[in-house]
Amino acid sequence: MTVLVTGSSGHLGEALVRTLQAQRRETIGIDVLPGAFTHQIGSITDRAFVRRCMKDVTTVLHTAALHKPHVATNSRQDFVDVNISGTLNLLEEAAAAGVSAFVYTSTTSVFGDALVPPPGEPAAWITEDVTAVPKNIYGVTKAAAEDLCELFARNHSLRATVLRTSRFFPEEDDNRAVREAYTDANIKTNEFLYRRVDIEDVVSAHLLATHHASSAGFAKYIISSTTPFSREDAAELRDDAPLVVCRYVPDYEAEFARRGWTMIPGIDRVYVNDRARAELGWRPRHDFRALIARLRADQDIRSPLAREIGSKGYHDRAFREGPYPVE
Repeated sequence: MTVLVTGSSGHLGEALVRTLQAQRRETIGIDVLPGAFTHQIGSITDRAFVRRCMKDVTTVLHTAALHKPHVATNSRQDFVDVNISGTLNLLEEAAAAGVSAFVYTSTTSVFGDALVPPPGEPAAWITEDVTAVPKNIYGVTKAAAEDLCELFARNHSLRATVLRTSRFFPEEDDNRAVREAYTDANIKTNEFLYRRVDIEDVVSAHLLATHHASSAGFAKYIISSTTPFSREDAAELRDDAPLVVCRYVPDYEAEFARRGWTMIPGIDRVYVNDRARAELGWRPRHDFRALIARLRADQDIRSPLAREIGSKGYHDRAFREGPYPVE
């Protein structure tokens, strides 16, 4: 029973291969770049390469992709080739090889413009039922790849699960104004309230998804840290987030004050992970409350796995205006 992990030199791919190997599971990591957890170097756009790698594979964890940081440095055709055609190659070869489970790593970025409500409206309450409105080529191609997964589940009996993950990258925020207003740890801790997840929890969701197939053969889940908020908080969150946070996690104020940190004044969206917890039995360990407890004990907010992997970056060069150029 072999697990194929695409993108094994990247953040999540490495985390998955590390975890699977620690569990003594037969694993093949593939990537276009060499890495300590990559066994075969090649592109998912190369059908012959994909076919060779699919031999004896029972499970595919597909994390390889061009990401948002590549939007300004790669062409739209590059995104179509990797994110759509590459996924199609994997799906067709997986179906032909009789693979029993295909897990596709998508992104909450597919929601796009649905994430930002008009001025004066409550924060967007984002569940799997919200219609995606992709706003760039990254979101468009990830949404198209999701549809391909559903097509193969329906027409080729390939058990497919889509996991829409929120932020777990360790790099600096791409928004210069945000970087200048908050320290990096302050930014990331705030985000665990509504739009961030630790990579350890992302890995556990992927592994659970290989065993909990939907009765329909296809399922889609939001993978984000568990928010302390309820939908009834949405209007107040938009106008006075610190007041709402204080109701749920009152000890955060003293810890933020001790560190000179600031809570963001308003929150425009909240990712809701209820379905993943109910249907996958997913139990994410890292949320805002857990981080505050660690901070009070002067511990690192990152999981041991996140610390092991560290920062990889998205490009082989530095940019003057931040970690990567913004389109």
